[in-house]
Amino acid sequence: MSCGEHHETDCSEVLSEVWLFLDHECDEKRKALLQTHLDECHPCLEQYGIEEHLKALLARKCGGEHAPEELRRRVRAHLFQTTREGTVEVDVEVTTTTTTKAD
Repeated sequence: MSCGEHHETDCSEVLSEVWLFLDHECDEKRKALLQTHLDECHPCLEQYGIEEHLKALLARKCGGEHAPEELRRRVRAHLFQTTREGTVEVDVEVTTTTTTKAD
């Protein structure tokens, strides 16, 4: 993604690291760079807002449980690789259940 404006940090790079920013998992220098970009770039700020709301929703609904560190590492690596490649494939399986009421 690119907003079409010139920024010190590319939009796609910022968005690939937005979860690290939200989770306070980047160093102060990187945090400042990402914050500057978000302050200057409305499309990225909007996407950041969506991610921030998603994170809050997950925290509320998951009861604050934390995933094991190995799982977090693997998910983070997969997300990083996927966002760097610029492709995301999602398989969704829809199942329907029909219930009938007996008279």
